[in-house]
Amino acid sequence: MTRAVRARAVVCVASVAFALTACVAIPTGGPVTVGRGEEVRELDRVDVLAQGPQSDADPARIVEGFLLASDAEATGDFDVTREFLAADERTEWDPGADTIVASATQVEQTGDAQVTVSLTVKAKVDADGRYVEVPADALETLRYELVQDARGAWRISHAPDVLVVNSRRFKQQFRETSLYFLTPDKKMLVPEVRYFRDRSVPTAVVRALLAGPSTWLQDSVTSAFPPGTELKPEAVSFESGGVAEMTLEPARAVQEADRGLLLAQLEASLRPLGVTTLVVRAGAGGPPLEGTPDRLPSPDPGELEILVDGQALRLVGAAPVAVADVLPVQGARPSGAARSADGSVRVALADPSTLVAVPVDGTAQRTLLTGPDLVAPSVDRFAWVWTASGSGGGHLNAVRLDGMSVEVTADWLAGRTVQAVRVSRDGTRVAVVSRGPDGVTLEVAGVVRDGGNVPLLVGPGVGAGASLTPVAGASIVWVDDVTLGVLADGDAGATPYLVPVAGGSTPLAAVADAVELAADRGTRSLYVVTADGDLRRHEGGTWVPVPGVTGALEVAGAAFPG
Repeated sequence: MTRAVRARAVVCVASVAFALTACVAIPTGGPVTVGRGEEVRELDRVDVLAQGPQSDADPARIVEGFLLASDAEATGDFDVTREFLAADERTEWDPGADTIVASATQVEQTGDAQVTVSLTVKAKVDADGRYVEVPADALETLRYELVQDARGAWRISHAPDVLVVNSRRFKQQFRETSLYFLTPDKKMLVPEVRYFRDRSVPTAVVRALLAGPSTWLQDSVTSAFPPGTELKPEAVSFESGGVAEMTLEPARAVQEADRGLLLAQLEASLRPLGVTTLVVRAGAGGPPLEGTPDRLPSPDPGELEILVDGQALRLVGAAPVAVADVLPVQGARPSGAARSADGSVRVALADPSTLVAVPVDGTAQRTLLTGPDLVAPSVDRFAWVWTASGSGGGHLNAVRLDGMSVEVTADWLAGRTVQAVRVSRDGTRVAVVSRGPDGVTLEVAGVVRDGGNVPLLVGPGVGAGASLTPVAGASIVWVDDVTLGVLADGDAGATPYLVPVAGGSTPLAAVADAVELAADRGTRSLYVVTADGDLRRHEGGTWVPVPGVTGALEVAGAAFPG
């Protein structure tokens, strides 16, 4: 016999209603007083209370109740959830192993003592908080085995070590936070986003910091924490008022570490959680570490420049003005202008097969690299210019103005054709759009350099934006340190998307014939260029024409530094 049961949310409100009726009696006497005049706000969430199993529930209803209870107790100890499990399974089941974020769930009894759960999956989060978006409409099946106890009640004898939560509950019960590591030259902080259950998040963050970055990033960053550093006791004391206190072992190694950098990593990682004061002890009973966190700089905000007839222009008010001492690019189809933050490196594509150094201060235009279908260049903070040939080859190209050129190996690009590349502002990560047998994909990978900051290779790629398909040949930008902007196919045509390196993608308003994006620091600095040469700025959830440019000039490209 086969039966399908749709999961139903159960909200317990009786106790809440009772509490309200018991506490809001209207007084009939007493003096007149001045009220506080506080605004009554709507509740921003409804807590769903876990319900235990019914004694006469069949196997499908038991699994359905188990899923509802585990979803409700995602930030708790799963005491009610374990009531659905047989005695031995109560200690074996591990809800912290993996999390599936599901948009739809169907429960079906597929045997006398077997139940199958079909999930429409949006994302997966592993035990260490790493979030992976999955392709649209991805499906997954979980199987549960059941037994009857001495009283004839059904209980689950085997449950997969996974927590299933719906999309809305995931946003309520998991906290997005960034772990901060260091660039190899220890000049900047590098964030890696993780998601932790909304309980003891400071402890989870410190443990993850000590464990180090994910595999894809580990050879591209470093940490001030000595290898083998442990949190003992295994918890961060976080008191009201923002004081976080912790003890790190071994004491001598922690004492000898670079305290300024160590505290900088902790402060940057914990400050968004409400931590205002750090108390870090080296060893049990030891005094707090002295010193203050190093203040590591972030890149200064850049200025938008547009390319019109090969000439770099900047916007002064509503008037486009030629950039001083920068001459027009000579070529059949100038495009892809890019520059360093200080403007000392300026490059562009003179035509689809020729990368050139833009003539500045009277210098002549010079060819840096040739190849079929070169992608728009990106300039990193070490003055390396990144591009790739559309002919494939399993590598990226990096060149300098002095003529030095290297092929940057990326094993996962073998058999793929690169369509766009962009290096992060800190120089430790590169985003790549490529086409292969599985279609067009977006990956982010760590950049491995030698002691002279020469890029040697790109580590394993981690997928981002798996639910969307980037437009062939479209640009990619870093909107902030953990979010990409990319053009992807949408129902209304090319649609700009915000794509976190770890997180769910968000569509913005579609733009007809969009071909290029530009961004610097957040969506307020986000621009789009159309095939007709229009320039539009993201404002108020829509795209507005840029005065003095849209309709007046034919823009061939727009870019901030990088």
